[in-house]
Amino acid sequence: MNLELRHLRYFVAVARELNFSRAAEHLHIAQPPLSRQIQTLEEEIGARLLDRSSRPLKLTPAGRFFQLQAQQILDRMKEATDAAARIASGGRKWFGLGFVPSTLYGALPEVIRRFRDEQTDVELSLFEMTTVEQIDALKAGRIDVGFGRLRIEDPDIVGELVREEGVVAALPKNHRLLKHKSISLAKLAAEPLLLYPAKPRPSYADQVLDMFHSRGLKPTVALEANEVQTAIGLVVAGIGYALVPQSVQALDRAGVVYVSLSDEGLTTPVIMNRRVDDESELSVFIRTVVSSLPTSTLRL
Repeated sequence: MNLELRHLRYFVAVARELNFSRAAEHLHIAQPPLSRQIQTLEEEIGARLLDRSSRPLKLTPAGRFFQLQAQQILDRMKEATDAAARIASGGRKWFGLGFVPSTLYGALPEVIRRFRDEQTDVELSLFEMTTVEQIDALKAGRIDVGFGRLRIEDPDIVGELVREEGVVAALPKNHRLLKHKSISLAKLAAEPLLLYPAKPRPSYADQVLDMFHSRGLKPTVALEANEVQTAIGLVVAGIGYALVPQSVQALDRAGVVYVSLSDEGLTTPVIMNRRVDDESELSVFIRTVVSSLPTSTLRL
């Protein structure tokens, strides 16, 4: 597919004006080339985006969807170019930080707050991504540090253990197993398990499966969700239970009860990943902030 940003700009202008003449005037081009570019775009996508039989023009369902996606891409591109210009001018540095969603229930917000307060000349960009995605982003230079839950063996990456965090069971209120103060994995194995994230793998989901398999147990996976918030919402709906890091208990959602597990050694690590040769001032600062936090708050 040979789509270019100009195709997106042209289509967004036409979708906004619903008139080729006004869109062409706004774009400072002639109407015939604009019409041809939109037609080329539709051919590349393989979908009709505009209903040309209507007066004024109307967007097709595919066109409405594509307009939203195209606008988001253009907005993100503008943010990136603006930030790059600020960095290039020497006015601001840039630092990218990746994180898995569950780390936001621990100390990561405090790390971010301190960074923003003390590094006022830095453009801090945050990216929600799995640990595997963080490794690829680190090696490509899209982020500078990542907080994840997997130990990744890679000669280009240093993974520093922040802490081992306990795991608890999130069950719907009134679940029959709530009569127990703590629950074993053996009792949970027959219950419908809500696993997350669904992809990409490996991920925290594989850690949860290994907790069962290493004890000779086979869990009953009912559904795979993409995010911890989704899994908790499904728990509220009574679809099943989820095994989550202890810090997720900060997500005080009505309809969910968190229960400790009686099995020993049920933990999930928090790993701070960085490039092996990166000893930049900002990377060192992040590590200093993390190491300075009280042990009781290190639930990244």
